[in-house]
Amino acid sequence: MDVRHNVHPEDAKHYTTEELRNRFLIQELFVKNEVKMVYSHIDRMITGGVYPAEPVVLQAGAGMGVDYFLERREIGIINVGNVGSVVVDGVKYDLNTTDGLYIGMGSKEVSFSSADAKQPAKFYFNSAPAHKTYPTVKIEKSKITPNHLGSINQSNERNIYKYIHPEGVKSCQVVMGMTVLEPGNMWNSMPCHTHDRRMEVYFYFNLPEDAIVFHYMGEPTETRHVVIKNEEAILSPSWSIHSGVGTHCYTFIWGMAGENQTFNDMDHVDMKTLK
Repeated sequence: MDVRHNVHPEDAKHYTTEELRNRFLIQELFVKNEVKMVYSHIDRMITGGVYPAEPVVLQAGAGMGVDYFLERREIGIINVGNVGSVVVDGVKYDLNTTDGLYIGMGSKEVSFSSADAKQPAKFYFNSAPAHKTYPTVKIEKSKITPNHLGSINQSNERNIYKYIHPEGVKSCQVVMGMTVLEPGNMWNSMPCHTHDRRMEVYFYFNLPEDAIVFHYMGEPTETRHVVIKNEEAILSPSWSIHSGVGTHCYTFIWGMAGENQTFNDMDHVDMKTLK
């Protein structure tokens, strides 16, 4: 498990490109038959990926101080690969592409597998500390009514699918969803915002091999960018904006943890103040 420490905004503004990438960018999430994880001290979020050609068990990392992964945690999972399944304490949940699963605190045995070993599933997940157990729930993307935002004139027409949130699948901390850009659109979350009461992780996918996303971060008056490729994620502290523009349309999963779960609790940034 890779461990990332907190970063003060006064320090981040002096980072080189390499330092920014080392502190915030998450790469190589999908390694066959392994669970890849990054533990962030920002709200104790764990971001991970599983690529199971054969069954893979979710186990606690050496530094977690628990007997099993979900002893004091909850987890949200979205399958971004081919058809697969997650077994939770003996109960099997089949997940098609972009279906999700919420698993509450206290579940002891979690394993991942693929319907076809030659075309594995890819399970992306966010996990945060929990203080209460909520039921395990399968989330089918086809049953979610998206919020349609943006316009082609602003190159940001998109559909927002909320998977785990207070009005839907309940959780302690984790809020999770997916934003799908319409063809011909490249921008997300611009005009931008911050939310001082929670952090966020963006995971970009459905990008062609030769396409990139310029992800913008930093304080509104001290912005930086990080170049991101397909199936890479980036940590966003509460003091940072989080917005991106791609050379091709794309999809991204957003996951949040922190003091509250209110989706609209954000501090909007006037475009005139960006620097």
